[in-house]
Amino acid sequence: MNTPSLRLRAGLAAVVLLAASLPALAAGAGLPAAAPESLGFSAERLARIDQFMDGEIAAKRKAGAVVLVARHGKIAYFKAYGTADLASGRPMRSDDYFRLWSMTKPVTSVALLTLYEQGKFRLTDPLAKYIPGFAKARVLAGVDAMGQPSYEDPKRPITIQDVMRHTAGLTYGYFGDTPVDAAYRKAGVDYEKQDSVQSLSEAMAAMPLLYQPGTRWVYSFSHEVQARLVEIFSGMRFDAYCRKAIFEPLGMKDTFFGIPEERRARFAQSYSQGPDGKLAVTALSRLLATAPGSGHDDYDHFTQHPFGGAGLASTPLDYLRFAQMLLNGGELDGHRVLGRKTVELMSTNALPEGLTIGEPGEGYGLGVGVTTSPALAGHLGSAGSFGWGGIASTRVVIDPKEDLVALLFTQYVPSDYGFIDPSMALIYQALVK
Repeated sequence: MNTPSLRLRAGLAAVVLLAASLPALAAGAGLPAAAPESLGFSAERLARIDQFMDGEIAAKRKAGAVVLVARHGKIAYFKAYGTADLASGRPMRSDDYFRLWSMTKPVTSVALLTLYEQGKFRLTDPLAKYIPGFAKARVLAGVDAMGQPSYEDPKRPITIQDVMRHTAGLTYGYFGDTPVDAAYRKAGVDYEKQDSVQSLSEAMAAMPLLYQPGTRWVYSFSHEVQARLVEIFSGMRFDAYCRKAIFEPLGMKDTFFGIPEERRARFAQSYSQGPDGKLAVTALSRLLATAPGSGHDDYDHFTQHPFGGAGLASTPLDYLRFAQMLLNGGELDGHRVLGRKTVELMSTNALPEGLTIGEPGEGYGLGVGVTTSPALAGHLGSAGSFGWGGIASTRVVIDPKEDLVALLFTQYVPSDYGFIDPSMALIYQALVK
């Protein structure tokens, strides 16, 4: 008989076994592991994560996932669930590779900020000072009764700060129905149709702006402009600079762009809900109807063509090293990537008065979302926590107040907040000290 008490004891036993095996699991990350109770977690409450994940997988809403929680610089919880590939039945492993999509963005911003720290630019510098094409930008002023757009001059130049906080007037082109989004699509301002951050940035510079700089927050291709600025200021290709400035110092040996052929077997498969309601292998390009019926893995493009807003792949342990560096104020294991005050600036809400990212209690810093009020946001957490997610339902939360990093890795497109939000709540509810 599978009674609730038996299930609870089984869950607690799993947590105990997990704690016993954590040192071996954490060794590759160079981070120590500890019993959850020693880090302020309730083992009984952590077992609720198992119940939730097992339920999602049993209901076939997700194929598999990995949850990793670290506090006070030690790993408290690290577990893989379900299946990495439904066709083969391969179990999910804690060291599998995941397509990070937009979790690439914080890495790009850190790369640019390392150059800011070297005095290469000011955040208030006009973007056109370094990418002249943006000097000719015009702003959408409205659409007449015949559907014809009109344009006006910008009231002020786009700054690098605008580019870092998504207030530059740029858009993504995939989702909107404005004349600017339509212009992006017509001109091929798209990951698959461009081969570098330079070509994508130059294509954007020829497009109209969706709004006056600094007046709105609109998620966009801004991180491609950041990545291009990294190339301009460093004199290196974007991916090479990321490896030199971030990945190598932090020991991130399992973080790279795209899907190198020799690593393909370790990738978790990407799924979405098919027409019949069941999980089906998906390519994001098909989901967005940018390349109907293409039948390929979108991430293959990023292997040879690295971008700043998407394209990185990593393991949970590797990305933990990046997140822990930020939580530590820019340093990990004696390797300093950023100064403490730079991380503080990056993780502070930088939006002008009255702007939000569309959700109460949530702001945006320089490349990361920032929780300004958990009560207004309607979720557990801390004011000042920061992080970001990817469109395949991955998520990182960095919480300085609790000295905590929480990572959720799965591969389900598009982002399922009915999965992400409860997962993060289950991590926070287990904190008791």
